[in-house]
This record gives sequence, structure tokens and C-alpha cells, in this order.
Amino acid sequence: MRVFVTGATGFIGAAVVRELLDAGHQVLGLARSDASAAALTATGAEVHRGTLEDLDGLRAGAASADGVIHTAFIHDFTDFHTSVAVDLRAVETIAQALAGTDHPLVISSGTPGVAGGMATEDTIPAPGTPAAARGGAEEAVLAFADRGVRGSVVRLPRSVHGEGDRHGFVPRLIDIARERGVSAYPGDGANAWPAVHRLDAAPLYRLALEQAPAGSLLHAVGDEGIPVRQIAERIGGHLNLPVASIPVEHAAEHFGWLGPIFAMDAPASSALTQKLMDWHPARPGLLADLDAGHYFTH
Repeated sequence: MRVFVTGATGFIGAAVVRELLDAGHQVLGLARSDASAAALTATGAEVHRGTLEDLDGLRAGAASADGVIHTAFIHDFTDFHTSVAVDLRAVETIAQALAGTDHPLVISSGTPGVAGGMATEDTIPAPGTPAAARGGAEEAVLAFADRGVRGSVVRLPRSVHGEGDRHGFVPRLIDIARERGVSAYPGDGANAWPAVHRLDAAPLYRLALEQAPAGSLLHAVGDEGIPVRQIAERIGGHLNLPVASIPVEHAAEHFGWLGPIFAMDAPASSALTQKLMDWHPARPGLLADLDAGHYFTH
């Protein structure tokens, strides 16, 4: 297929582009800068200049392709509402451009949290959570199943990790530990943090493009839920810093915008996705990736 990919030079998108090219697909990647365009060209992909706010450009990219994978997202959690609104408009614009074609559209979302339970692919995000905020894009894609678009959603866990991760939650936790002189965790640190290696996530996007039934909700989850205390212990060990609990009510004060997210209990399963898509994560888990050391070289 000729595949239009947004976020094509991002941490996840770049891995998806490589996965698609290696599988014999052609890639048209969205690039907003000269540096991104050059990086795409170097991979063998074609370049489509534009941004998520350039709706005409998104329509043109989608219309020229046999399918679309949408990995771009403005990761500004200090203005999450605006990021979500931009994402929803982009998804709706792409879906409208594909209407009546039966072409696949794969978008990204987040695994939801469940009070006292494990989130599955059937879980509806709780109101007021980040996953619920992105649920509008999920609903938009699924609604186009009756309009000739084979839409599916890849829900990503809290951490998509791997070498080259510079802007995810884990690098931010490491920065906070360095700044504060302590690697902290909220409460007893038993709340669960799901994760996946980006080189496990990328093949799921390709499989969704190639074969996911319309309306599929897929979970790209490797680690179902690591106790956040263990993450803090790994960070503290590598930075030679003390590890300490802080009261949950002080999480926002200590971690800033990341506090409520790090304090959330959000285990997630990918059992249904693994069965449906014959997808099986095999790369190192988050703790092993932290032990590899590359997160601490910058």
C-alpha cells in the first residue's frame, strides 16, 4: 500500500515508517520542518509538507494514499485540552477524506484507567481522565465504519519506551529526580504503570493497517502494570539517588503536571489484541530497558 503517516519522524512514527518500508509498503510521511523532511527522505519515504493544523494538507495526503496511520500528537500536557482538540479535528478531517474508499485509517489513543481493575480493549475510559479526553477521536474513527472507512484504534500505554526516547514520561521522571535529588513515588508505589517497547508497538500499527476489522480497539501493551515504586527504584539506582515515598496528595507539587498521571493506577491488558491480530510483544520490558542504561546518558 501507499501509506500516509502523520508524526512520521516522531519516536513512535519513525519506528512505524521503518516497519512499513521493511514490509514492502510505500510511505508518504507528514513533515513540518526541513530537518524532518530530510530524515524521511533518508529512509526512502516520500515527504508531504504540512502540520496537524493544516487541514487541507491532511486531506490531500489522505486522498493520495491507500491508507493512513495517524501517530502525531502535540505532547503539551500543560495545555492538554488544546492538544486533544487539534487531534480530533485532524482525525475527523482524514476520516472524511477517506469516506467511501474502504481504505484503512489507524489512529493512536491511550489505554484507559479502571478503578480497581484491569483495562481491556472493551473498556470505556472513565470521564475526566486523559484517555476519556482522547476518546472523542476514537469515537470519530469508529463512526466512520459505516461510511466506508476501515478505521481502527491503537491504544498506547503510559510509556512507549526504547532507545532514543527523549520526551516521554520516563525521561521526565528522570529529570525530576535529578532536579529534586530524590527518586520519588506516590504513596506505597503499588499503583500499576503499563508500558510497551516502541519496536513492539510499530508492528501492531502495520498489522492494524493490513488486516484489522473496522471498528477495532487494539491495545499495544507489553508490561501490563509495573508498580511505580519499582520504576522509582530503578531511576534512583542508576542516578545514585535516594528513593522515597511522598504522600499522594503532594504528587502534583513534586512531579508537576506528571503527578496525577504517575499516581494513577492504570493496569492494561492486550490479551484480546494478541489473539485477534496474532501480535505478541517480544522486546525488553520497561525495567529491563531502564537497566540497559541508555535513559541515563543524557
